Amino acid sequence: MTSSLKRKEESHLLNGGVKQSTWSKAFNSNAVWEEKDEFLDVIYWLRQIIAVILGVIWGVAPLKGFLGIAIFCIINAGVLYVYFSSFQQIDEEEYGGTWELTKEGFMTSFALFLVVWIIFYTALHFD
Repeated sequence: MTSSLKRKEESHLLNGGVKQSTWSKAFNSNAVWEEKDEFLDVIYWLRQIIAVILGVIWGVAPLKGFLGIAIFCIINAGVLYVYFSSFQQIDEEEYGGTWELTKEGFMTSFALFLVVWIIFYTALHFD
């Protein structure tokens, strides 16, 4: 808890008291997140971006079936886990544990992935 407070104070001094935008903090390693919901929003939207990108790739590829779904789940969960544990180095317990962060926005991104995948696959590979 003290290290988190110390990081907040150091960040405030480095920025000259200026508040950083959410997206600049998202791409800044070891950023300080004053609000819990702000970081959860970043996790949610990064997941949606990954879903769209992978949906397009899977549709163009043309990847089919359970293998495509399984690979999406592994990549989606893996990338976000590496993001919040290694890149941001946040204390997972402040956000309800690793599992809570890993499943944040997952079902929405899965649905978006399926829609994009189906649209691109159907558009490119059916006459």
